[in-house]
Amino acid sequence: MRRYFPFVIVGVVAVITLVSATVLYRATRPPVLTIPQNRSAAETKDADSTHVLGRPDAPVTLEEFGDFQCPPCGRLSDPINQLERDYSSRLRLVFRHFPLGMHVHASEAAWAAEAAGLQGRFWEMHDLLYREQDVWSKASDVRVLFSSYAGMLGLNVDRFKKDMESDDVKARVALDRSRAAAIGVSNTPTIFINNQAVDTKSMSPDGLRAAVDAALKNVKPPS
Repeated sequence: MRRYFPFVIVGVVAVITLVSATVLYRATRPPVLTIPQNRSAAETKDADSTHVLGRPDAPVTLEEFGDFQCPPCGRLSDPINQLERDYSSRLRLVFRHFPLGMHVHASEAAWAAEAAGLQGRFWEMHDLLYREQDVWSKASDVRVLFSSYAGMLGLNVDRFKKDMESDDVKARVALDRSRAAAIGVSNTPTIFINNQAVDTKSMSPDGLRAAVDAALKNVKPPS
């Protein structure tokens, strides 16, 4: 029995090492973000502050947490719009604000989009802000540019300026930020497809299209 004892010791040490490595791996790997069902885009309690494109019964929902001054968000804006056009009734888009502190004009841009939304032009301002990102991001006074954008969209500019400063508009943006914090969002763009976070490696036009296709294949047909 004694001659086998060293081998037993080696075996025990190997098992302990393997278990420790497994625990360490699980502790250090990044968690996969998901949106709990009770916080899904379908909930209605914050419907007034939710910006949605597409049919409410679409089988796939793409929910984005974005920052208007974030360059990767800007690069994905047109491709995401194209997905909505291509998939039509099968896909709906949800946009949530997550202005990052490192972007000095991001919060003001979010307020501008919300102010435009109060006049029924959220998505038009959303697209314009991303399209003109390189211009206003470098401006010393973005309010002047944002007001000019409001005029281009046919908005009541005086009302737009007032709404941009309103507590209601700022509360809408703050609501999205609190939602992001609750589900672990920490950067932009963060995109969920049917409540499952899209891997950063798939954060490209082709990757998002593949993720939408995969979600459609997983949709159960109506019974």
